[in-house]
Amino acid sequence: MTIEDNIQKLLSKREEAYSAGGEKRLESQRAKGKYTARERIHLLLDEGSFEEYDMFATHHSNEFGLDKQQFLTDGVITGHGTIDGRIIYVYSQDFTILGGSLSESYAKKICKIMDQALKVGAPVIGINDSGGARIQEGVKSLAGYAEIFQRNIMASGVIPQLSAIFGPCAGGAVYSPALTDFILMSKENSYMFVTGPKVAKTVTGEDISIEDLGGPDVHGKKSGVAHFISEDEEEGFLILRKLLSYIPQNNLEDPITTECDDPIDRKEDLLNQIIPDSPSKPYNIKDVIHAIVDDAEFLEVQRNYAANIVTGYAKFNGMPVGIVANQPNYLAGVLDINASRKAARFVRFCDAFNIPIITLVDVPGFLPGSAQEYGGIILHGAKLLFAYGEATVPKITITIRKSYGGAHDVMGSKQLRGDINYAWPSAEIAVMGPEGAVEILEGKHVRSIENPEEKEKYILEKEAAYRDKFANPFEAASYGFIDDVIEPRNTRFRIIRALKVLATKKDTNPPKKHSNIPL
Repeated sequence: MTIEDNIQKLLSKREEAYSAGGEKRLESQRAKGKYTARERIHLLLDEGSFEEYDMFATHHSNEFGLDKQQFLTDGVITGHGTIDGRIIYVYSQDFTILGGSLSESYAKKICKIMDQALKVGAPVIGINDSGGARIQEGVKSLAGYAEIFQRNIMASGVIPQLSAIFGPCAGGAVYSPALTDFILMSKENSYMFVTGPKVAKTVTGEDISIEDLGGPDVHGKKSGVAHFISEDEEEGFLILRKLLSYIPQNNLEDPITTECDDPIDRKEDLLNQIIPDSPSKPYNIKDVIHAIVDDAEFLEVQRNYAANIVTGYAKFNGMPVGIVANQPNYLAGVLDINASRKAARFVRFCDAFNIPIITLVDVPGFLPGSAQEYGGIILHGAKLLFAYGEATVPKITITIRKSYGGAHDVMGSKQLRGDINYAWPSAEIAVMGPEGAVEILEGKHVRSIENPEEKEKYILEKEAAYRDKFANPFEAASYGFIDDVIEPRNTRFRIIRALKVLATKKDTNPPKKHSNIPL
């Protein structure tokens, strides 16, 4: 064959690979409101940056008629490109080829880019749209999944791993996304579950739809499996690109600081009035966050799950940070099982990738009751405690209002190696609120007072005394547990200055194989 013939053969092969499962299947994909595997990659990455690997890969199975169903790429597109000029490895499952089912060859393609991503220290993004294991390949398909899982585990805490669910993700396939750092689901066409509705019906008798079993609403609000829910695929890619702007390439790098036109010393007078006079009246902590961060931009993580705590990313003078904040307008900002898990996971990710943590505290304590105790609030609360205590990144804590009981310790306290701990003048740092304290400290005497008016007067006096003692930050400040009491409107400036001071911070943990976080 001549050189021209060989080139023509190459071009013909490429054209075959681009045709995926055929025009009919590609049209069927688009008719469902879904982009094709290649279109998704080009929407995600910088224009013209994608370099594909293993375009000519095929499966090598002959069982159950597979020898008559061979397609180039074998159902997954793999390679690397850039997002905002930074190297990103990506794979995109192709539902038009054998339902995107995973084969031995398919798994090897994914493992190859994951191995290379680890070597060069670059994030991996997986775009999931697959019918699961390729049944015709039997145990080889299962082994392929396990090979991917092992790489997810080895990459954890070393390079960022992101998963986008833009179609079905069921059975063993769900565990690779679950092992990654962030999961994004689209409101259109995406679902995740270990066993589907038919199996649930057969085994348990439960009659349930795909959406109610594993749709984006379920995983965004109830299970907490999904960190982001997008309206459609286009918004999903925008969220992933935005998320990466806060995250470094790997655990040996710092997040990238960008140019910022928002004045460092911008004062927000509204913060001086945002705390209600009544200690039981709610307000929205997101108003505080938007007021102090650069350009009011805040990328919230798990927005609809455990709304009593807010987590997400922002910048201060161009420096990326992770923010953890109690939310007083939902369950009074109390810590419960779900909030503890949500925040602990977030804190540990920030610590793994050198992202400073800003904590805004307004917490009345842990949620009481048998449901929480039976559900293991002790262990789940300990996860958040452990995450803060283990973290070595810069930790800046601002106590806004209430900080009661064990929840005070958990939320980035000085004793958990908080680097700089500020408080607003409205801060109340105590074992519990005045009402509960008086009930415990004076309960016996109160019950001995027979006159109702005298009893009420006595209670109010004791509550006022307790409030005078602890309903301010100066008692804690007198022991050095609070570094300074700051005017609320200066919060942005004080955080930025603290971040600058802590930029060269060094903190270490004892040598160990790994910690044993309460699970």
